[in-house]
Amino acid sequence: MLVMNELFKGKGISSSGMLHVSAHEAIELCKKGAIIVDVREEYMIGFKLFDVEETIFCPKCILEEKYSELPKDKALIFADATGIHSKEAVLFLLEKGFANIANLAGGLVEWERDGVPIKIDYSERLSGSCACQLKRRDKKQ
Repeated sequence: MLVMNELFKGKGISSSGMLHVSAHEAIELCKKGAIIVDVREEYMIGFKLFDVEETIFCPKCILEEKYSELPKDKALIFADATGIHSKEAVLFLLEKGFANIANLAGGLVEWERDGVPIKIDYSERLSGSCACQLKRRDKKQ
C-alpha cells in the first residue's frame, strides 16, 4: 500500500486513485516544501511560469526516460497548462511506485484564474492565427 506524504494529508480531492489539489492548496504546500513539476513542453514555459520557490521542468514527452531522476522523498505536484497532461503524468508515476505526488487541478489556467502568483516574461508571448504560424510578439533585444 502506498503511503501519502504527511504534507498532503487533508488536502485536495482524491479521484481515480490520485490526489488533485487546487492552486491555493498547491501554493500553500509549496511554502511547506512541495515542489511543482511542470510537465509542459519547452515552447510553453517561456511566457508564464509558476511563481514558487522550487520548480522542476520535466516535459511529458521525456518523462518516461527521466522519471527516475525525480525525488521520491519530496512531495511533488504535477502541473501543466490545463491539468490534462499532468494527470497522465501522475497516473504513470503511480504505476512506477511514486506515492508523494498530486495533480494540480486545472493547471496554470486555474492557477492564474485563482490569482495565485505567476511570473510573466512578455518577450516570450506568442501570436499567430494557428499553431503552425506561432511566433514571438516581442523580439528580445
